[in-house]
Amino acid sequence: MTETAAAGLKERSEERTDRKGRSGPAAPPATLRGEAALLLVVVMNSFGVVLMLHSGSGISAISSVPYGFSEVFPVLSLGTWTYLFQGLLVLSLFVMRRRFVPQYLLSFVVGFVFGVFVDIHECWVSLLPQTLPLRVLYFLVSYLCICFGIALSNRCRMPIVPTDLFPREASGILCVRYSVFKIVFDVSCLAVTALLTFFCLGYVDGLGAGTILAAFTMGKVIGLMGDWLDRKVRFVSIFSEKDRKDGGRA
Repeated sequence: MTETAAAGLKERSEERTDRKGRSGPAAPPATLRGEAALLLVVVMNSFGVVLMLHSGSGISAISSVPYGFSEVFPVLSLGTWTYLFQGLLVLSLFVMRRRFVPQYLLSFVVGFVFGVFVDIHECWVSLLPQTLPLRVLYFLVSYLCICFGIALSNRCRMPIVPTDLFPREASGILCVRYSVFKIVFDVSCLAVTALLTFFCLGYVDGLGAGTILAAFTMGKVIGLMGDWLDRKVRFVSIFSEKDRKDGGRA
């Protein structure tokens, strides 16, 4: 082998070693439309809520209050009680802010669409088989769907479902860490549901082991998923573009 060839082999070997030993600069995050992300959130989280209930492990904490009212007052569907509850959350944010925030009102519209999708998913999810392994699978899928959907909605730069909006905005208003406030909010929803169904029906309805587990762990899992999303993607929407234009004119 000639000296030139040997030198070339040595250089290539050193390059391979260098690539293995050092990590290059991180790839820039991909840019996605917030409008598409919001649509995915509405479809995915409404599906997760219904699937968790179908798993037999209990309803998700964010939908436990509407579920309790739908059981006590079945004249209205779960979807209808969902957007009524979300309207109450939006009204609470107006009171906490002490001013009118247009995006909160748009959030109620998103909540209305979410409630419609809850009723749509109920029509077909109820037909799924319910063997024990499948019920465990349903819970895991629904849990991850809801966690990822909330993390996504908190970053999509669009008006989001009020049950996701309320913990995010209220934690900021009260200067409380989001993951902590989220757990407090979820546990409070479960307490209201337990008291409502116990005193009106004579037993606690809709709450199971999965509900309790989700209430105490979702805040942390949502935070972890959110950190991962921050590294991988950034979102733009008509609202972020409007803010840039307004800033430019100012």
